[in-house]
Amino acid sequence: MPLTDKERKRLVALASAAVKSQICGGPVPVAGKTDGILSEMRGCFVTLTNSGRLRGCIGTFSPRLPLAEMIIEMAQAASGQDSRFFSDPITPGELDALSIEVSVLSPLEETEDPASLEVGKDGIFVVSGAQSGCFLPEVATDQGWGAEEFLSFCCAHKAGLPPDAWKSPDTKVYLFTSEKFHG
Repeated sequence: MPLTDKERKRLVALASAAVKSQICGGPVPVAGKTDGILSEMRGCFVTLTNSGRLRGCIGTFSPRLPLAEMIIEMAQAASGQDSRFFSDPITPGELDALSIEVSVLSPLEETEDPASLEVGKDGIFVVSGAQSGCFLPEVATDQGWGAEEFLSFCCAHKAGLPPDAWKSPDTKVYLFTSEKFHG
């Protein structure tokens, strides 16, 4: 069930306040009273960009809290705990130029036929032992990849596995969809 415009705006506002809190200090926003999808246990990601350049992206498939609260947590993590940006952290001067994108995920569904995924519609979560990696659905279309390239790049570059690990019976591949929006 898609989020309403009001729910989308609330999630983006919570994410924005959480990013500002993380970068500038100050109180962490509080989700307050929630209902509907905002109170559901849903996976989510928060992606931060500045002029199209990635500045942080953190998410979870295993929420411990309702969606509104997880968005706050993921926004703070994306703005201060994404290890790719430890040497180039987001600065207070960047806040006005920062674009905040929220992705709300469907439940994960294991697939027996990973190559049958729908490029541009399905995201992937690959798990083998203690190693895992994921790509949101738009990564394949942004990169111009087909299903097998999408799976192979996720295995090799996100999960630290051989590129063809997705074909192994020891590897689980989960599909999900994502409702993505920004303020």
